[in-house]
Amino acid sequence: MPPAHTALVCVALPGLAISTDQGQLTGRGLEGFYRAGRRVLSRCQVRVAGREPTAIQARTTAADRARFVGTLRVSPGAGPDPDVVVERTRHADGREHITLRSAAARPLRLPVEVALGTDLADLGAIASGRAGPELPASVHDSGLRWSGPGGSASVTADPAPTDALASAGLLRWDVELPPGGAASLELRVQVEGAGPPLRAAGRAATSPLATARATGDHPGVGALLHTSVEDLQALLLRDPAHPADTHLAAGVPWRCGMAPAEALAAARMTLPLGTRLVAGTLRTLARTQLPGPGALSGVIPGPRRDAGPHLPPSCTGMEATLLFPVLLAEARRWGLPERETEELLPAAERCLSWLRAAVGDGTYLSDPHPVGPVRCETQAHAHRAALLGADLLDACGRQGGVELRQWAGRLRTAFRREFWIEDLGGGRPAAARTPDGRLVPHLGAAAAHLLDTGLLGAGDQAPGLLDRVQTEQLARLLGSPALDSGWGLRGLGVREAGHNPFGHRAGAVRVQETAVAVAGLAAAGYEKEAGSLLRGVMAAAETFGHRLPEMYAGEQRTDGSAPLPHPAACRPAATAAAAGVLLLTTLAGVRPDVPAGTVTLRPVRSAPLGEVGLTGLRIAGVPFSVRVSRLGLAMVEEAAGGLQLRT
Repeated sequence: MPPAHTALVCVALPGLAISTDQGQLTGRGLEGFYRAGRRVLSRCQVRVAGREPTAIQARTTAADRARFVGTLRVSPGAGPDPDVVVERTRHADGREHITLRSAAARPLRLPVEVALGTDLADLGAIASGRAGPELPASVHDSGLRWSGPGGSASVTADPAPTDALASAGLLRWDVELPPGGAASLELRVQVEGAGPPLRAAGRAATSPLATARATGDHPGVGALLHTSVEDLQALLLRDPAHPADTHLAAGVPWRCGMAPAEALAAARMTLPLGTRLVAGTLRTLARTQLPGPGALSGVIPGPRRDAGPHLPPSCTGMEATLLFPVLLAEARRWGLPERETEELLPAAERCLSWLRAAVGDGTYLSDPHPVGPVRCETQAHAHRAALLGADLLDACGRQGGVELRQWAGRLRTAFRREFWIEDLGGGRPAAARTPDGRLVPHLGAAAAHLLDTGLLGAGDQAPGLLDRVQTEQLARLLGSPALDSGWGLRGLGVREAGHNPFGHRAGAVRVQETAVAVAGLAAAGYEKEAGSLLRGVMAAAETFGHRLPEMYAGEQRTDGSAPLPHPAACRPAATAAAAGVLLLTTLAGVRPDVPAGTVTLRPVRSAPLGEVGLTGLRIAGVPFSVRVSRLGLAMVEEAAGGLQLRT
């Protein structure tokens, strides 16, 4: 798998462009323009006067574009100073704009060549080293064209080139530059035979995400929220059969399609930006729900996911099925229209029916295969689904809420007794119970899900699986150096067997789990631990240009150090970008209950980032703005009429 951590990635799905900081696309590694997971152009190399420009700067200027600047010395006797600047602006949708600017004292006539090539390789083949050779080109219109088993692609140029050499894959121009003058050309990469170009969902005027803004004492809050929202928009996809419904792709470059559990988790974290993405995601996944009868009736299918060195891979379909009713219930609190809630309610009921059937006469929800473990994280998801699902059923006049609450109560009682490991340090929750009843003691970031209890009415959090003393101990563990790396929460504690700071479930910092921990700790009143984790992620975000990857190494932070990137991490990633929204909105503690006409504010009183202002959020589809002072006091600055403020 080629490393991705040094790449400059431009995203506007289904298009993306992956480059190095040199600006030239050489066809090596992941470099190229992509469309719907296929590389449509792998090589795009510019030469001016027979030479490649010296790379000076490369940076992304937005989620969907990057700017590359190079220089040349072309005038004889000009000394060390460059007199021609070559600027390239690369867009995820397949456009590249090339501009030459002259600082020479005399007119220049410069030959410009662009060497092009492609293998039309699938991203999976590129990742496994099976991309294949470049395809032969043919002259086509004002550019070149390639055809292969994977389809056809072309590059057209404006203005048209003076020469086009198919055998060399070369386009040529003779460019005249007056003193101080400039000249430009544009290349456009197109996929042929694929119908009209697909419009990037996040670039349309109908994007489901509000363009919120953040200001404050901390210099990174504005950049983090801006970049997070921009990355979320870039990762939006439309359901081809139902183009009004959008959802988030998991991440670039490796997972440009939907991962159900991650799409739901990311959509949930974006609820402060409105409910439209949530509704589209829920509708899309409701159409994938397995029909009955049978043991899997109501399940939302999903792939298996590595769970680290101590447990077998987990079932993300189970996680998605448990998250579906939770997200619908919370979206209703944030103002999802009743008509849409009623439309999605049958799918949520099927998820809850599967939960009741899967538990049966037992207490715990185990993995779906006969010898699977009973995971701590799964019990937290199931308990939350039962309580919020019961709340949803009651509110909509449906039956079943009483039974769900009764089971949740039995689960709480058993969990507190049977999942807690006592030790000299105050104890810890077990990661899992094996089928023979043995507890798996290893402590990791997954325990943070025990604090993510879900939102009920009147701004109240649902009760959790742990009692007060156990919750306090878990907060202490999450804030300890074993788990808090200084950059965020490690996936596995440093003292645990199998710890690997780069292990994506064995010690790396996963941004989503850190955000879940921050929100859960803040809601439970453990602001010291929440603030430490929050400040660590904010420091890491600055290092990554505020485009947080899905994970990075869990090396301990020291003076002058920087977080180490993970070479296989997606960046941008839906859960990491959505985590940026959750981290900042947690500071204000916004808990709406639109059906009851109230919004409750529970700000973080310690104000770990100083004063923070959030504008352009959405409650009930109407802009909502709030400011938290340095004293930790929250003040609403804009809200829907009729909403009553509670503190």
